[in-house]
Amino acid sequence: MAETRSKRYRECVKNVPAGKVGIPEAVKIIKTFKPTKFDPTVNLVMHLGIDTKQAEQAIRGSLSLPHGIGASKKVIAFCDGADVEKALAAGATEAGSDELIKKVQGGWLDFDVAVATPAMMRNVSRLGKVLGPQGKMPSPKSGTVTDDIAVAVKEYSAGKLEYRNDDGGNLHIPVGKLSFDESKLVENIEAFVAHVRRVKPSSAKGVYIKKVAIAPTMCPAVQIDVA
Repeated sequence: MAETRSKRYRECVKNVPAGKVGIPEAVKIIKTFKPTKFDPTVNLVMHLGIDTKQAEQAIRGSLSLPHGIGASKKVIAFCDGADVEKALAAGATEAGSDELIKKVQGGWLDFDVAVATPAMMRNVSRLGKVLGPQGKMPSPKSGTVTDDIAVAVKEYSAGKLEYRNDDGGNLHIPVGKLSFDESKLVENIEAFVAHVRRVKPSSAKGVYIKKVAIAPTMCPAVQIDVA
């Protein structure tokens, strides 16, 4: 595979250690990677010792990292009445009830996050087949179903993260941009790892956090020791 990689990627690989390193050291290493023409997103991957077939072991939720992720998100809000104006004032790309539901049913998906009030979920539930596969279906577990719609819109517009494990027991999230100060990237990574530790399912057996790595976009990964 190596010969199919770009020259820049192969140069970056030379700086990657064979084993695991601490979080500060991992951040220092990715900072040495040859720059791209854009500001890469730094992605964190965690492989967890969970049984993904057991619903109670699902790792899913939302949080805001200490220094954000360096990107804003397009948020829509399913709501009605006075909440529509509140959501729009808070930064929602679009807000509404039946008309917005019809628009999404028609195939419009030009947004990153959908939030909804609990009262709207009976109608929004019909979008499950559209939004479910996209990972955009509002859910109480992820914090995207709430009575305080304006706060939700503000937080997700500013980069609040939704996360959920995939079928392999992995979590993938952005933790900032490569241009961030080293200390900010370190604090963001530490905050997410600590959060994942806190939400460990009581029924999960054996080693919980099996593997952690960070990698800027189009760059090799550096394994992290979080023991």
